Amino acid sequence: MINYKHYTYRTIWSTEDEEFVGLCAEFPSLSYLDETPLKALEGIMNLVKDIIADMETNKEEIPVPFSNKEYSGKFQIRITPERHRMLAIEAAEKNISLNRLINDKIS
Repeated sequence: MINYKHYTYRTIWSTEDEEFVGLCAEFPSLSYLDETPLKALEGIMNLVKDIIADMETNKEEIPVPFSNKEYSGKFQIRITPERHRMLAIEAAEKNISLNRLINDKIS
């Protein structure tokens, strides 16, 4: 059984609802409203716990928590050839690799 506590949770204020909203990144269609951030967090965690139990009963595929996944540190991105050229020039002017330049920009 996947531990529901390992998922990525957060709370935000909803001006529209005038309450705090509990969210789970791995279950983007779920939310839980409450008047305090702590209650909203507890609510979304309990909701995810119940959803996981239901999914297990129905033999549905359960999302793996981001915290349990392994990441290689590599990903690909597509950009225009013109932008690629500009970034390559910028990296060369700074005497660093293109990879280093991009890593610095997204850090």
